[in-house]
Amino acid sequence: MKTNYTYIESNDSGFRLNLKELWDYRDLVLLLTKKTFTLSYKQTVLGPAWIIISPLLSSLMYIVIFGVIAGMSTNGIPQVLFYLSSTTFWTLFAASLTSNAYTFLNNAHIFGKVYFPRIAVPVSNVLVNLIKFAIQMIIVMGLLIFYTVKGDVHPVWQLWPLLPLVLIHISVMGMSFGVIVSSLTTKYRDLSILVSFFIQLWMFGTPVVYPLTQLAEGSTIREIMMYNPMTAPTELFRYILTGQGTVLPGYCAASVALTVACALIGIIVFNRVEKTFMDTV
Repeated sequence: MKTNYTYIESNDSGFRLNLKELWDYRDLVLLLTKKTFTLSYKQTVLGPAWIIISPLLSSLMYIVIFGVIAGMSTNGIPQVLFYLSSTTFWTLFAASLTSNAYTFLNNAHIFGKVYFPRIAVPVSNVLVNLIKFAIQMIIVMGLLIFYTVKGDVHPVWQLWPLLPLVLIHISVMGMSFGVIVSSLTTKYRDLSILVSFFIQLWMFGTPVVYPLTQLAEGSTIREIMMYNPMTAPTELFRYILTGQGTVLPGYCAASVALTVACALIGIIVFNRVEKTFMDTV
């Protein structure tokens, strides 16, 4: 009687992204997505309602602190729409980064027992964040329609087909940074402590709670901020949504180029670490 064996061996190639294999495991990706989404709100009083409540509370806080107390301008965009849309957009990026920053540490018990393409976990995390983003955007779209009818905002409808590309861009950027951090934390655990702090600093260095026009054109701080890879997509998202925003194609292209570079680095580092991380975790 013949017995069929499947041999799984390490590929020495640093860059390895087998999309066909990932597609073959698509059912697992969907299962992980469902599991992660469900567990996120298990044993909570309000459950998935937190998806809506969290950005609303954050937006209210920003309105009070930056709008009322600091008197910061929102470029004519109604404050609730400005802060809610910006918070929702930033949360997609930040969650894609933080949820993947602990990939190896949180899944070591699974990775050490059964084989499947490890990249399935980061991909499923991004899908969970996109689902949450879509739910939050329901509220944003309601506000956008209301203020558009009132004539307070003027969305650039012809650019709306670009929105999915912008969302994919920041999701991939967040996932890439996340898997790089995850790979490094298998040896340097203290990096995981810095992730949340770094994300907070990054947010205030990005025009999320204020428009870029608040900074004087030609000023040093504005020039530095333009090199922030999240500045261009944030302003582009705001411009498409409300008609107000500073869109510079060169910086948008630079942001995309950096994302591609980080994705390539992330794949290489991720592939190398997954071979030996069980010895250090």
